[in-house]
Amino acid sequence: MSATTSDIPRVVIIGAGIVGCSLADELTARGWTDVTVLDQGPLPAPGGSTSHAPGLVFRTSPSKALTDFASYTVEKFTSLSVDGLSCFNPVGGLEVATTEERWADLHRKAGLAESWGVHGELISPQECLKLWPLLDEERIIGGFHTPGDGLARALLACRAQQERATARGARFLDRHTVIGIDSRDGRVTGVVTDRGIFPADHVVSAAGFWGPVIGRLAGVPVPLLPLAHQYARTGPLPELAGVNDPLTEASRPVLRHQDRDLYFREHTDRIGIGSYAHRPLPVDPFTLPAYEDAPVMPSSLPFTEEDFAPSWRDAAELLPALGASRAEEGFNGVFSFTPDGMPVLGEARELRGFWLAEAVWVTHSAGVARAVAQWMTEGRATTDIHECDLYRFEDAQRSPAYVEERGARNFIEVYDIVHPLQPLERPRPLRTSPFHTAQRELGAYFLEGGGWERPHWYEANAPLTEGVSPPERDAWAARYWSPIAAAEARATREKVALYDMTPLRRLEVTGTGSLEFLQRMTTNNLAKKPGAVTYTLLLDEAGGIRSDLTVARLGPDHFQIGANSPADLDWLLRHAPDSVQIGDITSGTCCVGVWGPLARELVQPLTRDDFSHKGFGYFRARRTHLDFVPVTAMRLSYVGELGWELYTTADLGARLWDTLWEAGQRLGVVAAGRSAFNSLRMEKGYRSWGHDMTAEHTPYEAGLGFAVRMDKGEFTGRAALAARGGERERPERRLTCLTLDDPTAVVLGKEPVRVDGATAGYVTSAAYGYTVGRCIAYAWLPARLTPGTGVLIDYFGAPVAATVTEEPLFDPGMDRIRR
Repeated sequence: MSATTSDIPRVVIIGAGIVGCSLADELTARGWTDVTVLDQGPLPAPGGSTSHAPGLVFRTSPSKALTDFASYTVEKFTSLSVDGLSCFNPVGGLEVATTEERWADLHRKAGLAESWGVHGELISPQECLKLWPLLDEERIIGGFHTPGDGLARALLACRAQQERATARGARFLDRHTVIGIDSRDGRVTGVVTDRGIFPADHVVSAAGFWGPVIGRLAGVPVPLLPLAHQYARTGPLPELAGVNDPLTEASRPVLRHQDRDLYFREHTDRIGIGSYAHRPLPVDPFTLPAYEDAPVMPSSLPFTEEDFAPSWRDAAELLPALGASRAEEGFNGVFSFTPDGMPVLGEARELRGFWLAEAVWVTHSAGVARAVAQWMTEGRATTDIHECDLYRFEDAQRSPAYVEERGARNFIEVYDIVHPLQPLERPRPLRTSPFHTAQRELGAYFLEGGGWERPHWYEANAPLTEGVSPPERDAWAARYWSPIAAAEARATREKVALYDMTPLRRLEVTGTGSLEFLQRMTTNNLAKKPGAVTYTLLLDEAGGIRSDLTVARLGPDHFQIGANSPADLDWLLRHAPDSVQIGDITSGTCCVGVWGPLARELVQPLTRDDFSHKGFGYFRARRTHLDFVPVTAMRLSYVGELGWELYTTADLGARLWDTLWEAGQRLGVVAAGRSAFNSLRMEKGYRSWGHDMTAEHTPYEAGLGFAVRMDKGEFTGRAALAARGGERERPERRLTCLTLDDPTAVVLGKEPVRVDGATAGYVTSAAYGYTVGRCIAYAWLPARLTPGTGVLIDYFGAPVAATVTEEPLFDPGMDRIRR
């Protein structure tokens, strides 16, 4: 981008570690050259996590965003060098399995790598030994080798990017301690240091584990817990004598022994050992010493040998050569964890122009910096980063106690085998719906999401499994699943079921400008009479799907919105004019989904209003009473059956549930959980935002063009869609419905999909369709694939045949919903 000097925003980055240096490079490369990077320590090693980082880069993650970030970090650092030495040493990565469970997980990880475009291969113990001759072959079942991984030389990468950014106009100032953030009218204006004030239009906190300190100065809470992590070096090993060039230090892959929470890398003739096996060691960032007062540096704390002793024994078992050595030196290095283990990125709504780029490891540093630079200069990142958004957390998840509890747990689980559905153990229960007591009485099996206790099935329905024969599952797919889900799905299709929909986010939008505002923010036409309900989308300026919404017009200037995450509220609040008021009403309300062919027979006797199809049409809403309970009833169904979403206030929730439960006994009503819900919604072809589509996808790619009204006037993202052709867009990829050929097979999501032997895409959501009698998978695949095309899904290393299928699989004519 080109700009005159006066047009260039003034940016101050707090922190000259790997994130701050990378961001300065990325911003100046985009024309934002008025960049000042401040650090309290001395350059080039100011004493934060970067200064002691061992530099491991393993790209593969269950998160596509983190894998994208790491892949760019490898690409960028490989292109950088200082004094002829590359900033990345591509020695590769090797993860070894010493248990069958880990070996199975490495097969899953190999699938993730293939899905996200990372080259890797599963190898035998003998091949592991060739890569790492010091291994005890007898302990190894197999390994996962990723040749493109390796070691980032973080301080060199900092220096290389400092030089590039400086050449474009940036400046780096050390020995500047930030003591305040200036602002005016809700917008940042500068950074106050002990050596002066630096005016700024944008301030980025890239302070690492000091992020909460800087956040407090700005009045922006940073949900981050610093923790100490042990790292030790052995004495010289005869087996490594003459093996490695002292300049490059390492030639063998970075080694991970995750069964014992350990990793290893070479330091010429020594081995560095990192351990996550010890107890969590939280650190208060507000009490860390200044650089001059620290024995080594603020991020390097004294080594606690008693914590490392078990890890040394485990290391020596895997690498017997260590038996003749010892840990000659070590330290406890401080770095950052969040409640969900993901970075914290984005601009604070409370203080415009104040950005966070926190809880970022060296592995993801350059990728995060690129994303934040794109966000700042262009309004969005090319990688979807909703998993990293500052506003993804619920209020309860931002409490210091929660951040500490979950941050420490994420440290413990760094190398654990974590199932996609695995709930946190503590703190639970945190958020419960008004139906919680009744659900417990029915034997609800709860999982957790957003702090909410969510029933996935009910043991009370176990007798209903008679005559229901879902296929048996492998050990991984059987976790957090029960055949009872099949019975609940059948009960929903045949009779009627109650679903707790309380955890779904509800927003209220009021004010004289409400309609105009929502028309501008969303894709569908909301200019309908009160009582209308509309499915619509939030797009970004590039036409990417930020979220999907259900909007009920309850009055001329009164709307209730079904949304996905706190980030949706943040997005709307940022754009709302003064004439519009937006509130989150989730906590004060509750919702029961009443769905099934007998739903009308259940609710009609409870109300004096007409709930017939003619009297209460599909996608309509009204306020009414069910017995003694005032409700807002919306005729919606995300399971493909007749029914309503019934909303009331939290204080009346228990009465609503009891009323429906008692009235439904004569009809055979059941309570049903999220497991059945997910199966039913996939049979109907309904999308799940954040899984099936994100900001990386457009409505026409995702099969949601019906929710876009290009002729309604201007809305966010319209110009980008029009440039692609609008309704006439011919996407190169589509969200595609697959059914597995073997009716007993299942997949779970994020598996790679191959077409004609080549990787062509990946699975987004998957669930067994109990009505259609086979597993359903949605996947991003080339748009050229037509129904009937055969593909292969890699599931734990085994090819599973599937077929491209027309959707929806269930009730394509919508007869069951509209009766």
